[in-house]
Amino acid sequence: MRLRRSERQGANWGYTYRFGLYRRTPASSLLGTAAKYSFLGYNTAPYRPRASSAYPRDLRTSLRALVLEADDDEVLLGMSDPTDLGGLDQLGPLVAPRTIELAIVQENQMLEAFDSVYRRTQDIASFAEKLGEEYADEADFELSALDDTTSDATVVKLLHSIFEDAVQVRASDIHIEPDEKILRIRQRVDGVLQENTLNQVKIASALVLRLKLMSGLDISEKRIPQDGRFNIKVKGHTLDVRVSTMPVANGEAVVMRLLDQSAGLLTLDQTGMPDAMAEKFRAAINRPHGMILVTGPTGSGKTTTLYGALSELNKPDLKIITAEDPIEYRLPRINQVQVNAKIGLDFAAILRTTLRQDPDIIMVGEMRDQETVEIGLRGALTGHLVLSTLHTNDSVTSAIRLIDMGAAPYLVATSLRGVLAQRLVRRVCENCKEEKPATAQEQAWVGFLKPELAAATFYKGRGCNSCNHTGYKGRIGVFEFLEMNEDMMEALREDDTQGFVDATKANKDFVPLSHMALDYAAQGKTSLDEVFKVAEFVPEVVNH
Repeated sequence: MRLRRSERQGANWGYTYRFGLYRRTPASSLLGTAAKYSFLGYNTAPYRPRASSAYPRDLRTSLRALVLEADDDEVLLGMSDPTDLGGLDQLGPLVAPRTIELAIVQENQMLEAFDSVYRRTQDIASFAEKLGEEYADEADFELSALDDTTSDATVVKLLHSIFEDAVQVRASDIHIEPDEKILRIRQRVDGVLQENTLNQVKIASALVLRLKLMSGLDISEKRIPQDGRFNIKVKGHTLDVRVSTMPVANGEAVVMRLLDQSAGLLTLDQTGMPDAMAEKFRAAINRPHGMILVTGPTGSGKTTTLYGALSELNKPDLKIITAEDPIEYRLPRINQVQVNAKIGLDFAAILRTTLRQDPDIIMVGEMRDQETVEIGLRGALTGHLVLSTLHTNDSVTSAIRLIDMGAAPYLVATSLRGVLAQRLVRRVCENCKEEKPATAQEQAWVGFLKPELAAATFYKGRGCNSCNHTGYKGRIGVFEFLEMNEDMMEALREDDTQGFVDATKANKDFVPLSHMALDYAAQGKTSLDEVFKVAEFVPEVVNH
């Protein structure tokens, strides 16, 4: 392709920009070099939010242009199509008399840039201020929230902007918390809360009432907690929103759990489980009977793993019944039952009825109490495969927890076949990853857990546009699978806790969570700081 380079003088504006002929091509990086433009990936560009915010957002979006850097003499402009001379003429008056230097940014990276850079925080603040100006007192706010006659109501726009911002940053939860003088809107991103504040605390009642309406809750009841749910479409995503309200000192706090129904279910191979471990787990869930537990703290991905297992087991010749609270994803051919404690339909009640429904496989959302545990274990003993979750920090303590909950030791030893423990650790951002030398204390700690990694190189994220300057982007699963053997079962029958732990340590096939997390850190997938969150709960570390 023939390229030429020249200069163009903007009529009446006194600005200059340099340009070359540009054709969309997979070799656009070569083009950037040939045309003597800077070719920049957005994620590595020297983007400065203040530099870009000086120019109208609508214009930047329509031109597919980002102001990457600016000083008194030049403006470095990233564009996906630098031959858009008309667009440059629109920007020219805004930068005169400075020179525009062009950098080519690929179209897909430009779209990612807009999604990352142009968050809805400015819109949220603007709509909150407007809502605060529209109504004089709290009663008026409540009336505004009840007005369902138009989608253009400010409170509707404000909520939609909050959801859009949450989708952009991949938030799993939204917290709306009124304080004495401010309104906090926090989002949980990759397991960590990020906070934004609004000065218009009095608009909290309008937001809460609107969310109650959407969730089918009692809008007149502010004294007790309420739970509900609704669906909403945001930026091409269908969100199942689970709402929980709670009375607090300054009003009502709301937490919303966001489940992206558009994302689809993960298979076991997509969970990040190592191949060898996945095969062992797959073999365990394909047995005709026994209990398999998936354990971990809240938010560790237990439900995702169970749904992945159910998807593989879901066949015409098997009857599967689930007891869930709540049902997060609808699965064809599977009879899913929603827990309803108000009418006495708890896990134990559903489980008792399920055993009379001729099931092959039973999934219980959680082993919450002694009755549920005992019914589940007896169901596993009488020829059913029972899958469930338990809130323990590792697989070793899970069998002991069942006994502590009141289950007979012989019943646990006979029915329990395996325990998968898992955590989610944040993934180091690939765009700003850099080496981070381990301190002497960290090296000693790593050497104690896994001596062969004592001299390994570890990494951290410096922080960039792509990861919202956190150093992390996304999460990855860390797993350990404990498969019961005869020595472990014998220790359980004897109710010998220490003997069970010793038998676990003697099992050469058992790989603790901490070892897998350290392997990921040495591979640059996560950081040592994230490993600390996993390894501090490993028994051999605690006992050291």
